Amino acid sequence: MPELTLRERRPEDLPIQWHWEHEQPRPAWKLWDAPYFHEPSQPSTLGLAEYCAKMNEQGSEGLRIIALDDRCIGEISRFQEKPRDSGWWEIGVLIYDPAHWGGGFGRQALRLWTDATFAETDAHLITLTTWSGNERMVRAAQRAGYRECARIPEARLWQGQRWDSVKLGILRREWENGRHEHVPTPTEHPPRTAR
Repeated sequence: MPELTLRERRPEDLPIQWHWEHEQPRPAWKLWDAPYFHEPSQPSTLGLAEYCAKMNEQGSEGLRIIALDDRCIGEISRFQEKPRDSGWWEIGVLIYDPAHWGGGFGRQALRLWTDATFAETDAHLITLTTWSGNERMVRAAQRAGYRECARIPEARLWQGQRWDSVKLGILRREWENGRHEHVPTPTEHPPRTAR
């Protein structure tokens, strides 16, 4: 069985990330990871050397590589919502290759990152924001122990249709009490489809 881990970014990860973020003209992940922000973007002209220099400048604070058998398959990130002492952290998960979708890797990465975020920060609440069209992400978050805590109806316009913005969250006490060890029951509001 392949081993999924979260680790610091290494130089050998950068060509993989560049391939999925810039070299691929229309990667499938952009259709699910907030596609309304990617449309209608022009093909990237950022070369590998320039990308590596930019990433090395930025550093990797608040970011980990999602590694399958130690090979980069995506990234997971976090940032603290303002004000900085509120204890509210927002996370994001991205798995590049559709061949790695649907196998529980997103859920597993979310569990590992949630555990690390509560251990490494003062987080009181961790949230994740997606859209109603990304049902896989909603299910992965729910199976990781998150529950829907906000739904903004028809907030996102994508391909001429309206979609809900969906925020899922988990409190530290819920995590510590083992909420993530059980598959949660469906939310009160079923996922909304396009309008």
